[in-house]
Amino acid sequence: MANNFAESTTNYLRIERAIHFLCEHAEEQPSLPDLAAYVGISEHHLQKIFSRWAGVSPKRFVQFLTKQRAKQSLAQSRSVLDTAHELGLSGPSRLHDLLISCEAMTPGEIKSLGAGLLISHGYALSPFGLAYIAWTSRGICHMAFCQCPEPDVERALGKRWSRASFLRDDSGAAKYIDQIFQPKGKKQPLQIVLKGTNFQLKVWEALLNIGEGELISYSQLATMIGSPKASRAVGTAVASNNIGFLIPCHRVIRESGDLGNYRWGIERKAAIQGWEAAQSLAERS
Repeated sequence: MANNFAESTTNYLRIERAIHFLCEHAEEQPSLPDLAAYVGISEHHLQKIFSRWAGVSPKRFVQFLTKQRAKQSLAQSRSVLDTAHELGLSGPSRLHDLLISCEAMTPGEIKSLGAGLLISHGYALSPFGLAYIAWTSRGICHMAFCQCPEPDVERALGKRWSRASFLRDDSGAAKYIDQIFQPKGKKQPLQIVLKGTNFQLKVWEALLNIGEGELISYSQLATMIGSPKASRAVGTAVASNNIGFLIPCHRVIRESGDLGNYRWGIERKAAIQGWEAAQSLAERS
């Protein structure tokens, strides 16, 4: 178990390093030998672990990271949003890939800071490195990525729910992570619990309507929630998301095609976007 944990962590760190190189040189279409030399492993081994992780070769993966591809995706999103608007809808109104339903905390519950609430929490390996996840009887309330178990990650959760009781449960965390990253046809419904302002909730719920493999700009997201002039406020709400991946803030990029910021690292954001694009491609094939 420990050996598998270490190997999986090492492999993701190698992939993350490779993606850093691919992001820096995406327009140059780097070769496999160049990429392998940068990561420090053989071409064969890199091709093997990368293809097993992403489902596509590094060469195919880099095509998902170009600005041209990002701009094409933004244009397609604009078309979807325009059509939805013409139909009188607030957004594309598509079922989220993970079959997520969400419930907001009431103002009273937020004010109580979790008094009387039991929050289970733990670490588990995901396709994007170690994940720290927390949940209540009502659903998942927190998910973050990290390099290793660390007190700062846990303190962030404790600060948000300072009067709650906490139970460490890594096996429960592993079950949730397995459920989250199940192949698309095998996914089961998930419940998440949101804690935020009315504006934040509006932004986060809109994010749930962005499909896997799709990208949207901050201004498009602002238009989607009916506040076209609030791009900056939308960006702040996106950055305040405390449930990584499930609320897909990684699908929001800049109008220029640049990735923009991501609280869990820009390479991880690129990794998730490319991975989702590869999954969507496989599904259509």
